[in-house]
Amino acid sequence: MSKVRCPICDAAMPGNWQEYPDFPFCSARCRKIDLGRWLDEKYRIASPALDRSTPPDGEQP
Repeated sequence: MSKVRCPICDAAMPGNWQEYPDFPFCSARCRKIDLGRWLDEKYRIASPALDRSTPPDGEQP
């Protein structure tokens, strides 16, 4: 079995994932911390930077 750790507190989670009702988190507390981070927009999906040196197709500078 692989070693699984909680992504919030880094606690080791021995045993089967079915033993953890809040998987992939070790507890409801860590699950709520993660939700709060999403709601506070601390997690973001990076988008590629736009090249502003060339105009979009069909537009004149």
